[in-house]
Amino acid sequence: MKSLAIENFDVKFTSENDNKQILSFRDPAYPRPHLRRSNWQSLDGQWKFAYDDEGNCSQPGDLSQWTHHIEVPFAPESTKSGIGDPEFHTNCWYEREFDTPVGDGRFLLHFGAVDYRARVWVNGQYMAEHEGGHTPFTVDITSVLNDTGTTKVTVWAQDDPHELAKPRGKQDWQLEAHSIWYPRTTGIWQTVWVERVGTTYIDHIRWTPDVERWEIGCFASLAGHIPVSGVQMKVKLSVGGKVLANDTYEVFDGEVSRRIALADPGIDDYRNELLWSPERPTLIDAEIQLVYNNQVLDAVKSYTALRTVSIQRDRFMLNGRPYYLRLVLDQGYWPDSLMTAPDDDALRRDVELAKAMGFNGVRKHQKIEDPRFLYWADVLGLLVWEEMPSAYRFTHKAVERMTHEWTEVINRDINHPCIVAWVPFNESWGVPNLVETAAHRNYVLAMYYLTKTLDPSRPVIGNDGWESTDTDILAIHDYDTQPQQLLHRYGPEVKLSDLFERKRPGGRILTLDNYPHQGQPIMLTEFGGIAYAPATQAQADKAWGYERCFNITELEMKYAALLETVNNIEMFCGLCYTQFADTFQEANGLLYGDRTPKFPIAAIRAATLSGQGLCTPTAC
Repeated sequence: MKSLAIENFDVKFTSENDNKQILSFRDPAYPRPHLRRSNWQSLDGQWKFAYDDEGNCSQPGDLSQWTHHIEVPFAPESTKSGIGDPEFHTNCWYEREFDTPVGDGRFLLHFGAVDYRARVWVNGQYMAEHEGGHTPFTVDITSVLNDTGTTKVTVWAQDDPHELAKPRGKQDWQLEAHSIWYPRTTGIWQTVWVERVGTTYIDHIRWTPDVERWEIGCFASLAGHIPVSGVQMKVKLSVGGKVLANDTYEVFDGEVSRRIALADPGIDDYRNELLWSPERPTLIDAEIQLVYNNQVLDAVKSYTALRTVSIQRDRFMLNGRPYYLRLVLDQGYWPDSLMTAPDDDALRRDVELAKAMGFNGVRKHQKIEDPRFLYWADVLGLLVWEEMPSAYRFTHKAVERMTHEWTEVINRDINHPCIVAWVPFNESWGVPNLVETAAHRNYVLAMYYLTKTLDPSRPVIGNDGWESTDTDILAIHDYDTQPQQLLHRYGPEVKLSDLFERKRPGGRILTLDNYPHQGQPIMLTEFGGIAYAPATQAQADKAWGYERCFNITELEMKYAALLETVNNIEMFCGLCYTQFADTFQEANGLLYGDRTPKFPIAAIRAATLSGQGLCTPTAC
């Protein structure tokens, strides 16, 4: 075990092979971890910026003047952007010029995420439109490059702050953040970058591990000018410099779909060394080349992992063995930069802090996180539940928007071994009448089965919290902070039949009629929420939580008592504590908003790991 220092804390939690994994994979903040090229350039930094509240501008020439400068990729509502304007704004404009590298091939412009709708012009020519505030899009700008050596990119972003029929997650529709909602994010909020590729290049890659057969599925699709025949794809897989496979495949119809058989080491000890888990996050390096007539058309680096997640009766299974989930609810906000991390080190540090506090995973709540967070979760070993940001009205348009964007989310993130569950709905948000309205129930069912169709390899939680229809894990939210009350509801004397006949906090039933519990694992996926009120009365009045403590010692004692109780409830196969860090007025984090622990991190860790749990890694 190596020792990883976090500021003043020295906590041992990572496996002995972490160092070589980090050194092997660390490309400086490359925005797309699973398809990495050497010839790329970040466009983050200062752009010209202007609001268009009246919506009078439909193209760049309509804009009378650029009134601001903004630091991309930070939203204009954030202070980190250099603007810090929290008012309501529907339309805004961005523009930047950059030097265009000289070379042959195609030139691709990438946007990590623009909230909510974006149009792009390059050198004055309209190029593309994208809708969906949490997913990436790419524009091939080769045809509009000029001979001046510079390229001008103009972006219009529209994000109606009052629109509730679109996926918006925790972004508040009121002017001041209230209750459990936070400041809005408008426009560009993830990295913008460009790269030069060949005339024929790899557009998408998907890895599908199969531990039972000791194989890795590889699917790749090509783009650009694709020769009718003769193109080959070379794939080299290795771990720590040891080659596992080095194969060449013919490309047919612009695609490659193959299963790569690995040499089965046979003995469990050796097999386990190759399996990915939070305790041993072994990643497999992938080097891929496209070759035609002995000429390399494209070269990319990627990675994958051997690991399986599944449900076996009432247990969550990791790599074929029961695994007790200790998750923490993570909103993914920062005080000065909102949904955008201050830098790549901040994303890595959040992963390290979650592990240092004793958690083996996070439930990313109402946010599709930056791919760099998922990268560090892969490298350092942290499980992730990925949850779709909710819309708050049920309309045909809302259904269309969520279906489209959720499909893009899964397509973007399916390769990350850290992701072990998909969550399309939370607490019936956007489907408020599940009990009475068949269309609402059908919507949840449709998203559950769509998710299972797009990715049959992971569990899906249809509606996290209550009012479940079909689901792979029954997820319960209960913010009673009295340990004895939780034991009364879920302890050894409680029969499952009684549990599902009663109503829980929030006045919601756990399962809808005609969708009885069928033996799925039961988890307490939101509980705690204990706020610590700061010393001054002005600060204390703004602090919100499901319960409030007025000194740190009280918070530490309450957290320890809750975790020991929940960890020992045999009914649960895992838990998720609310929450990782304070988020604006919601002061119920184990950490302050700046990620400083509220009480010693060693004490947090001891409490998190207290109790027996159903199955710890060492016990299994």
